[in-house]
Amino acid sequence: MKNIIVRILRCLMVLFAKLPLKFHYFMGDILSWVVKNVVRYRNGIVWMNISRAFPEMKYWQLKRIYNDFYKHFGEIFAESIWFGGSDHKRLQKAGIVTVVNPEVIAGLYNESPSVTVLCSHCGNWELLGGFYAYITKDGFTCPFEEDQLTVVYKKLSNDIADEVFALNRKAALAVPSPHAVIESKSILRFSIENRKTKRIYGYPADQTPYKGMGRHDMGQFLNQQTYAMTGGVGVACKLSHSVVYMKMKRIERGRYEWEFIPICEDASKMTPDDIMRQYYSLLEQEIRETPSNWLWTHNRWKIK
Repeated sequence: MKNIIVRILRCLMVLFAKLPLKFHYFMGDILSWVVKNVVRYRNGIVWMNISRAFPEMKYWQLKRIYNDFYKHFGEIFAESIWFGGSDHKRLQKAGIVTVVNPEVIAGLYNESPSVTVLCSHCGNWELLGGFYAYITKDGFTCPFEEDQLTVVYKKLSNDIADEVFALNRKAALAVPSPHAVIESKSILRFSIENRKTKRIYGYPADQTPYKGMGRHDMGQFLNQQTYAMTGGVGVACKLSHSVVYMKMKRIERGRYEWEFIPICEDASKMTPDDIMRQYYSLLEQEIRETPSNWLWTHNRWKIK
């Protein structure tokens, strides 16, 4: 029964996704207004997170971030649905993501056993499945193939939603790969089994640690004591991956810029905690540059 529901929902999403991006943004604006003013989805958490992160700001400044965030929140859904009906050509024509320094990821790939890319919930992480389309346009010679990319994700609590969005994230792949998207609890075994094969691993690393798992103290992040999972960088340290931070800046509606910022060329020479502290330092810099661009609805500091 679950498989039937997933197929029906996926078919509907694909049909809807074929509509122009402008239409999706129109629907996203409506969704944004409803979510903020009618449903009032996590309004208290958003306001609490923003006000604690920027205690030096005045009320009107905090309110502007609050309003801009909910507008961006609607755009995330609009772009994600549209992405589910896209291929390489459509993504490149739309120019939704521009990679400003692809030579960085190429250089690390050539010199390392594999590359661990630490992402975040800045910009729109649901667009990560188009990685190869963004990096190979404009004549750039990419040293790796699309099937060498793996995005690691944290499983959603609803099984149907989890499977639908997993399929959506792989929509732009030229050739479907079972290894394109892997749940975080399975990545250690997969990485070890494929340690002799060069790969690019993408981790959204700013999530709350799983309940019952080891929590590592990152110190102050956005003025709050923060704990993190280090599983992804722990694998990188064991297997001597290079590690890079991926900045995803929102330039304007329908346009993001990716920038790769190296953290280390050989993670075995650092500890997972040290790598993650550098990650959170870079993430805080990015959030302070464009505050409305981060996912403020996430109850990031529920673990005290």
